[in-house]
Amino acid sequence: MTIQRGSASENHSKLRPKSRRRKVNHPKSGRWLWFWLGGIAMLSATIGALLANSLSSTPLMQANLSADEAAVFGGDRISGGGLRFSELTRPVNILVMGMSVLPPDVQNAPEETKNLGYLPQINSFDGLTDVMLLIRFDPQTKKLVMLSIPRDTRVEIEGHGIKKINSANVQGGPALSAKTVSNLLDGVGIDRYVRINILGVAKLIDALGGVTVYVPRDMKYQDDSQHLYINLKKGKQHLNGDQTLQLLRFRHDENGDIGRIQRQQMVMRALMDQALNPTTMAQLPNILNVVKEHIDTNLTVEELVALVGFGARINRSNMLQLMLPGRFSEKGEYSASYWIPDSDRIASTMAQYFDMQSSDQQQAVDPTYLRVAIQDSTGSDNANLRPLIRSLQKAGYRNVYIAKSWGEPLEVTHIVAQQGDGNSAESIRNTLGFGEVRVESTGNLYSDISIQVGKDWLEQKDLFE
Repeated sequence: MTIQRGSASENHSKLRPKSRRRKVNHPKSGRWLWFWLGGIAMLSATIGALLANSLSSTPLMQANLSADEAAVFGGDRISGGGLRFSELTRPVNILVMGMSVLPPDVQNAPEETKNLGYLPQINSFDGLTDVMLLIRFDPQTKKLVMLSIPRDTRVEIEGHGIKKINSANVQGGPALSAKTVSNLLDGVGIDRYVRINILGVAKLIDALGGVTVYVPRDMKYQDDSQHLYINLKKGKQHLNGDQTLQLLRFRHDENGDIGRIQRQQMVMRALMDQALNPTTMAQLPNILNVVKEHIDTNLTVEELVALVGFGARINRSNMLQLMLPGRFSEKGEYSASYWIPDSDRIASTMAQYFDMQSSDQQQAVDPTYLRVAIQDSTGSDNANLRPLIRSLQKAGYRNVYIAKSWGEPLEVTHIVAQQGDGNSAESIRNTLGFGEVRVESTGNLYSDISIQVGKDWLEQKDLFE
């Protein structure tokens, strides 16, 4: 199974003309840009040398893959040679799996986990997959695309029938998981895999100094059988590793596991903004030494450095977070609850963001059929949103409705492409003349586009009236 090559489509929408001063580019600022990029390249090379000295040639590989299992993943090089070892040479798809493993999930549980009166998390990779992401690093389009796959996704697992996708790892480890994901996603190639145990996630976040995020609601949950205690208050705060796990593991709201995926995307964006800078990158060897016993991957040191270096150089507007298109199963539809994949929308998503061939050309969606959710984060009453709604309706957006916001105060309005349709989000941005387009799944679950209204709307409102 090899990755399909080629460039993903770019958005070329133009913003509505505005009156503004002409920007002058000074040669000095250009020199500083090249100096910064050169510094990143030198730093990547230094990190690579440190990693090579401090870790073995296959430092994080803990699974013993058979020849057939190893052949599931593309074997071609993904990084350059010689002085270019820290540069990606082609698009790469990485399957990332987060593992939450309890003693009953493994055949020979550690002796110290027995007779405790509860089920502790153990450092293993043999259980159910709690989190699943397919991440595309594309040096041609300079984009990083993360596709979240709900763990309850209903799929056929080769040799095991119809099951939830999180059980593929139990049945056949990373190779069968990769096969299952590829079959689900129209045959997309998967080059490498990463499995990280939940115990390592907490250590990783602590090693990064914690993460600053907005907790969307008070979260209270207790499970004595696992010693799982969640107690977080709503609001923006700096969380340590254990608190971040509480945020990521909470799923007792109206959207269940899908709401959890939205919070995962929120945390990942915050970590990317916070961690991928030269200061943090310099600590990478130490960070890896802290968490390496909790990671299993077929990435080499050189490949890992190339991926991190790519992430550090990427423009944050080119970091896209999608979710597998689908729906909740209806009550009584199946014997268990599932996330039901939408094959047509999956084909469109894979063609647009993973360079997969599709018989259907990507076309602009008629505004009449777009579901546009308005989520207010300014704290004002709904009456203040009426000029915004009228403006959208005048532009042809007929299906506009007000939806619940999770309350994070925003300075700048986010126009969220909930279903991955960045072109339609950009069209709405052009219609309104303000806001920031984000391709991610943090908006209203049932919308195509969610407009998360920020304080910049209050400054624009009089113009719309």
